Amino acid sequence: MKRMFALAPLALSLLVANAALADETTKYTALVNGGKTKAGHMYQTTNDNVTKVDFLFKDNGRGPELKEQFTVAKDGGFVAYHVEGQSTFGAAINETFERKGDQVQWKSTTDKGEQTVYGTAMYTPLGGTPAVFSAAFAALAKRSDGKLPLIPGGTLSWQKLVDSEVTKGGEKRKVQLVALTGIGFTPTFAWATTGESPKLFAFIIPGFFQLVEEGWDGNTAELEKQQKTAEKNLLLAMQKRLAHPIAGTTLIHNARIFDSEKATLGTPSDLLLEDGRIIAIGPSGSEKRHADRTIDAAGRVLLPGLFDMHAHYTAWDGGLHLAAGVTSIRDMANDNATLQQYISEEQDGSLFAPRIVPAGFIEGESQMSARNGFVIKNLDEAKHAIDWYAEHHYPQIKIYNSFPKAILPETTAYAHSKGLRVSGHIPVFLRAHEAVEQGYDEIQHINQVLLNFLVTDKTDTRTLERFQLPADKVAGLDFDSKPVQDFIAELVQHKTVIDPTLTTFDFIRQKDGDLSQAYAAVADNMPPDVRRGLYQGSMKIPDDATWQVHEKSYAKMIEFVGRMYKAGIPIVAGTDALPGFTLQRELELYVQAGLTPSQVLQIATYNGAKYSRVLDDRGVIMQGKRADMILVDGDPTKNISDIRQIALVVKGDKAYSPSEIYEALGVKPFAKPIALK
Repeated sequence: MKRMFALAPLALSLLVANAALADETTKYTALVNGGKTKAGHMYQTTNDNVTKVDFLFKDNGRGPELKEQFTVAKDGGFVAYHVEGQSTFGAAINETFERKGDQVQWKSTTDKGEQTVYGTAMYTPLGGTPAVFSAAFAALAKRSDGKLPLIPGGTLSWQKLVDSEVTKGGEKRKVQLVALTGIGFTPTFAWATTGESPKLFAFIIPGFFQLVEEGWDGNTAELEKQQKTAEKNLLLAMQKRLAHPIAGTTLIHNARIFDSEKATLGTPSDLLLEDGRIIAIGPSGSEKRHADRTIDAAGRVLLPGLFDMHAHYTAWDGGLHLAAGVTSIRDMANDNATLQQYISEEQDGSLFAPRIVPAGFIEGESQMSARNGFVIKNLDEAKHAIDWYAEHHYPQIKIYNSFPKAILPETTAYAHSKGLRVSGHIPVFLRAHEAVEQGYDEIQHINQVLLNFLVTDKTDTRTLERFQLPADKVAGLDFDSKPVQDFIAELVQHKTVIDPTLTTFDFIRQKDGDLSQAYAAVADNMPPDVRRGLYQGSMKIPDDATWQVHEKSYAKMIEFVGRMYKAGIPIVAGTDALPGFTLQRELELYVQAGLTPSQVLQIATYNGAKYSRVLDDRGVIMQGKRADMILVDGDPTKNISDIRQIALVVKGDKAYSPSEIYEALGVKPFAKPIALK
């Protein structure tokens, strides 16, 4: 799911128009798997000042299908705009915009509005296609200041980062990498042609997605390489600006330490850090040794750094993770080469990011395969993938939807023989209890757990059925029935870990126009365009009766996590969605499920380290451990929502002020910063 969220710039932003383009049709190819697999297309036809777009993208059994048309005025602004189709998870998209003189109005399935606008200003739809980049580039090229006012609000700007040359046979073309800012949290990168009216040439999400003009796909590997370098340089500059070095010794004075192993809050204490490690802990006021700097905790709660146990890391996620106190993530599926690069850059201090624990992705070959990691056809290929992950020090593998069920027992046994844990989705045409019996150590997602009671041997869970069935049917499950109780007992017997990602599934009960409850508590702190997008539904909910069923199903998903925990099944806190903010909500939902705040904090710290196999290094505030920790205003052991009020994050030999990070990302801070003396 996170992978589709990475495409948010396509859905949230950037639909601006250019002056009349020449009559032409431009075809684009959408690629995944490092450019090896076609996953869709975009056909863009401009006739005078009217542009029509056909966009289709399908990966992992889901993706948007959109038809778009916009008309532009001489100044490059919209006269009219319309897009319709369906979103990644099947929700209807139908949005219009119209400008008459200085009056504009818009309507989507989520909202409607009108404004008086003077001069050139560009509407920012909730839905849309990558064709918007062409419009944006041409319009920005006409502005002497390189900035465009946006409707309903905000300003779009651009910066050229790289000049490059691409070839197709004997044909050559100049292209440029630009960074667009002013929408969302971070820059959006795209490749444009050059000249007075530049247009989109390629849009690349490194390690995942490539959209490129048809016939020019032989250039995408080199363009992706250049883009990675450009992004790395920007991220390094951000790291230098926002990371405060605390080399030498640092005294944290008067902090109440959360014991994550026992899930208890201690009395005020002093901690002495040296070069990123904890070297001493004692009662407040007891530490008399000289320190290069002092941090006055003023009685705040000091927690180990949080773990997000279900991330799909992209280069610009780091700030949102760190600002939320997430100092370690477990990456649950990524392009292998890209993830190795991220890990190396984080370790050498050049990546603005939490620590990364990798899970090795193994998928089976099918038309609906997710194209990350290794995609295999047989046991020998599965063993080869496991060998590669073991050689690169991965602690576990993640098995995915299309994995061939016939070789699952041998695969899990081989992984265990190499010292790797096994987790994942449940392979198609299997049930969760069968995967547990055949060697799973962990299951990802609450829907994958509950599908155990909803599927037949013919249910294709590679499709949207894996979301639709739980939304429609969990409401009617009897959790006290013998099949459910037997399954819970089996999970207990096998000590199977569950990574529920509850917050991610909030979308099953969100109607268009309703504020997403997953992010309602932070909506007012978000940039305006992000806040507007939080009212956009993802799933088709045709009527109130369906919504009531989905609402009950979601409530029972939350309840089931509480039942599993109370039965003794280990839980880890993961997200698979918007970094940082999603984890905070996930922890609230565990309290709603019946856990105490202290138990929940233990899950987000101790359990994260234990099942990432890094407990010897972090996850507990103890002498000798790495100094990954957070200072929190309020008391999250009593009110779990206080976990949003993080005043300081320490990650080894660097300290971060969440307020500074949030301000850099356009987010209103949640806590005042702490001074380093």
